[in-house]
Amino acid sequence: MSRPVTVYAEMTPNPSTMKFVSDIMLIEQGSVAEFLSLSDCKGYSSFAEALFSFPFVTGVFIANNFVTVYKNDAIEWGDVVTELREFIRTWLIEHEIIVEKVPETLIQEVNPSSVEKESVKIEPPVINSETDQKIVDLINEYVQPAVEQDGGAIHFQSFDEESGKVTVILKGSCSGCPSSTATLKGGVETLLKTHLPEVNEVIALNG
Repeated sequence: MSRPVTVYAEMTPNPSTMKFVSDIMLIEQGSVAEFLSLSDCKGYSSFAEALFSFPFVTGVFIANNFVTVYKNDAIEWGDVVTELREFIRTWLIEHEIIVEKVPETLIQEVNPSSVEKESVKIEPPVINSETDQKIVDLINEYVQPAVEQDGGAIHFQSFDEESGKVTVILKGSCSGCPSSTATLKGGVETLLKTHLPEVNEVIALNG
């Protein structure tokens, strides 16, 4: 059964990605799904599979009520954004389930014990201390909403007490974005250092 759906496109700081925002939730709250190839989508998201039918699409990231689409350099967004937005809107109208199954490698905050090292070689997040939990809370409260605005996600990975180094994982438009390093240093690092003197540096892995 079809349903009314609104979708609008939003530019991100990463020139290779475009964020498409809908007025319905696309995935359960707190989960994200990132697909970097057509084979990644099989059994997980027929919606992402459909987006890979466009020859210029190189990745799909789904969180909350938006999907971030990655493109190659063969085309400009201006040439395809209207067609892509309409395709997404029509698909959402005709299908109720967007993500059939969340890939386990990406359920990092929801259920760390289920994370498996498959296509993404990333260990489950390590929360061993009160400081770790404070970092997670600060990222979730102050950083994640802003990062989602840009079509991405950020997850705490670990904190090394000896070096004062915090490792985070960037996904969606933030992964490989030219301005993400500046954001990390100017925003996330400053925030954590202000609240937690034991933090000296923030480094990022691309999920």
